[in-house]
Amino acid sequence: MEASFNSGSMSSSSSTFLLSPTATPEAISTPGTQRSVLFDDDVAADPLDIGGSSSHFIMVVGGLGYIGSHTVLELLKEGYNVLVIDDLSNSYENVLGRVKTLAIEFCATQGKIMPALHFRQLDYRSVQMKAVLASYSSYSFSNKQTSTPYCFPYLTLQRTDSGIEMDMEDTQEPVLERRSRISGVIHFAAYKSVEESIRMPLRYYSNNVCGLVDFLGLLEEFGIKNFVFSSSATVYGEGANCGVPLREELCVHHPETFLDSNGLERRVLPGVLGLTSPYGRSKFMCESILADVALSDPTWNITALRYFNPVGCHESGILGEDPRQKPSNLIPVIATVLTGTKPVLDIFGTDWNTPDGTAVRDFIHVVDLARGHIAALAASAAGRTKAPFRTYNLGTGRGHTVREVLQSLEQASQRSIPAREVGRRAGDVGFCVAEVRRAEVELQWRAERTLDDCSGDVWNFTKARCPKSLEPDAMVC
Repeated sequence: MEASFNSGSMSSSSSTFLLSPTATPEAISTPGTQRSVLFDDDVAADPLDIGGSSSHFIMVVGGLGYIGSHTVLELLKEGYNVLVIDDLSNSYENVLGRVKTLAIEFCATQGKIMPALHFRQLDYRSVQMKAVLASYSSYSFSNKQTSTPYCFPYLTLQRTDSGIEMDMEDTQEPVLERRSRISGVIHFAAYKSVEESIRMPLRYYSNNVCGLVDFLGLLEEFGIKNFVFSSSATVYGEGANCGVPLREELCVHHPETFLDSNGLERRVLPGVLGLTSPYGRSKFMCESILADVALSDPTWNITALRYFNPVGCHESGILGEDPRQKPSNLIPVIATVLTGTKPVLDIFGTDWNTPDGTAVRDFIHVVDLARGHIAALAASAAGRTKAPFRTYNLGTGRGHTVREVLQSLEQASQRSIPAREVGRRAGDVGFCVAEVRRAEVELQWRAERTLDDCSGDVWNFTKARCPKSLEPDAMVC
């Protein structure tokens, strides 16, 4: 006998627990969330009754930030329903409207139905996250058969050490089964500034590491075990200065064997040398935690995507990098010089062992990076990932110097960009380029856009915010 409290089919994410016969799903509810917006005409008209639908969702925490917003858009274009969680500490709510506009336009041109887009303004560490996950769950009672020994009329006379064998009695015990409609989670909620992490390490460890631990426990409680984690090339530490593309085996969390470039089998042990910032250490710690979780429970599917240097914007010029806080990455800093917000670009270090003395980075277009998350979800669903925890580099496999990036943006904008040479910045490395074969083979993903594509899209997004100038080669646009 089974009594269902929500109609519709249920996802494979499930959890069960014993409940007294008088309890109801209402008894386990928690207070509502701070803020919610739902774009879900095709899912449920009443936002308080979303549990009645059978539709599945991908939950994106930090989904209105730079990489998160582009990923949400690509998810919608692929037909996924998306639940965005973001506290707006480094993003703006109007980004949600931009994403929706672009998704509607795409679906209209393709003759597709716009998937559901839900938003909750919430810190992913908040206790209210439990209420959010509960609202995306279906509950049903079922009877679980248990065996208990027959009891004598007087329990005080019953002895367990008497040697008397007592028959077992089958009884029915009510069990509340919970199945989540969240079929996967993509995590973008970490703080990400190397420089800030050096000044405020506790802030980074609290949010990035402690927050992740609590979040994983909550996901496990709801049976949600398909997890994509935004990691970073900073986990390679001083290995980034070796001058050759970085392969995933240079940073592992449990012993691994692999074939090197000569076809020889090699064994690597856990660990990494020379992590250069609390931010990098926090990413390494998070990967280690995820690896341990997957080792202890292989029913998890955890993918850690090691980003190199995301740049660029959506080609429409509507969606781009517009952080609420002070930008620290190269191209958004150059954009602030173009708009006149910052008078000059500081080039940190001109004495690196590189072709022109400036640091070399692997710059990947943000749309290619976003597509990498779609590929990770698809590979996990298809069983192409080789272990419950697996890391992948997301980059182009080609490096560019800071001066090359500057020249590319000057060409795209047809403007001169003032720059000055200063000393190296704490926490930086001289060379950081991805080896990308693992992602190409297992995720069936490859970056397609060039550095000039990135520069053109950045200028398309930035030019509307530039002050007018009479001279085409003025120092600001």
